[in-house]
Formats: sequence, structure tokens, C-alpha cells
Amino acid sequence: MTRGLWTAASGMSAQQTNIDVIANNLSNVNTTGFKSSRVDFQDLFYQTIQLPGAPSTETTQEPSGIQVGLGTRPAAVQKVFAPGDLRQTGNPLDVAIEGDGFFQLTDPDGRIAYSRDGAFKLDGQGRLVNTDGYTLEPLISIPADAQTISIGVDGTVSVTLPGQNQPQQVGQIQIAKFSNPGGLSSEGHNLYLPTGASGQATTGTPGSQGFGRLAQGTLEMSNVRIIDEMVNMIIAQRAYEVNSKCIQIADEMLAMANNIHR
Repeated sequence: MTRGLWTAASGMSAQQTNIDVIANNLSNVNTTGFKSSRVDFQDLFYQTIQLPGAPSTETTQEPSGIQVGLGTRPAAVQKVFAPGDLRQTGNPLDVAIEGDGFFQLTDPDGRIAYSRDGAFKLDGQGRLVNTDGYTLEPLISIPADAQTISIGVDGTVSVTLPGQNQPQQVGQIQIAKFSNPGGLSSEGHNLYLPTGASGQATTGTPGSQGFGRLAQGTLEMSNVRIIDEMVNMIIAQRAYEVNSKCIQIADEMLAMANNIHR
């Protein structure tokens, strides 16, 4: 019964983590480029009372043993990089990636961070930056007198200047991809950093083999599905509830055993 208390407690702790992840997903339902997470669980060690296949007689074996599980634990919180819905904004500096890939941004420490958030803006020097002012890599500057800004599906950035009829190319957006994007480290601010699990970034031109295309005037919304998260929340709540019930029953059984009089 004491074993049951700890086993059920591990289940409650695991479901608390599950609820925390679901809450984070729901809180970011309107975050541009956000990717939802899910919790992967593993069962814990088993207490082996009788080993499967142990001899029962000189010529026979036990077909199954006696192993009692000791609960569960969260094994991983995995990012789900399924595409989000695309929303037309009409803003020429809003860019979405249709397919695989990440925008590259230089953070204040000089590191290259990666993002699916394409809500770009111009800083005081005319450079393309994200909401936090991190510059797009490679650096692209827009002339102050540019009348129009055009971003092609292949990342070509062109502007129309006064007195000119033909657009002038001012830069080329390059995107990156990873062999295992689920291994990226989430840093907040819609940014990811590579790890040993994600592998190193491979950069390329949007629209080329293996890389997604760019869509100007469009943003990729969060891929969180509210209905799915609500269902997962109900399941987690019920699992938490039934584990707490197991603790209650185990406690009542212990109380009954303590009250037995000879």
C-alpha cells in the first residue's frame, strides 16, 4: 500500500507537468509562429517479485512473472513543428515560411537564433529586424526613400526608388533548417537555439529543394488547436483526479490495517 501511495503520487506529478505544458500552449494561441508542445511519458522501474520464465518445476517455466510498476514520469516535452494557419496582413514586411525552415536572427550576444516569426520591422538604420530589434541574417537594409518593398518567394528583397521604373534588389533572405528541429532549445521571444540533438543548421534559398517558400504580407499563426488542448486538459484532469483517488484508497486501507485488533 505504501508503494501504491508513491506510484499514484508520481502520476499526479506527471499530470501536473502535463497541465503546465497545455496551459503554455493555450496561452500562446495567438503568438505568431508559435509551435505547440506535448509531453511524452515513460513508465518507471518495476519491482520484480517473480521473474518471467522462472522454472516452476524441473521441466516447466512460469509463463509470466510478477512485476509491479512504480509509476510514471515525463520523459520529454517535444515541440510539434506542424505548420500553423497563414493569415493575410497586407503589411509588406510580414513574411511567412510555407514549408520547412527558420528565419535567422542575430541576438545581442552575437549568436544566430532561429525563428518562425516573420513579423519584421525597420530599425532607425533601415535594417530588417524582429520585434525585439534583432537583425535579420544576412543583414538587409531598406533605403529610407524606398517607395515599395517586394519580397519574392525565393527571398529576393527589392525596392522601388524615386525616379526609377525598375525595382532594385537590396538583399536576399536565407532560411535555415535542421535534421531534428524537435531538438532545438526554446529560448522565449519566439526564438530557438541549436543543440547537439538538433544538429547544425543548413542554410539555403527559400523555395529550393528541402526549403519552404516565402509569402509576403502573410504571417504564420500559432499551430495550437484549442479543441485538442481542451480535450487533453480534460484527460489530464481526470488522470490527476483518479491518481489522487488511489492515494485516498491506499490511505484508507492503511488506516484499516492500523485499526485491526488481535
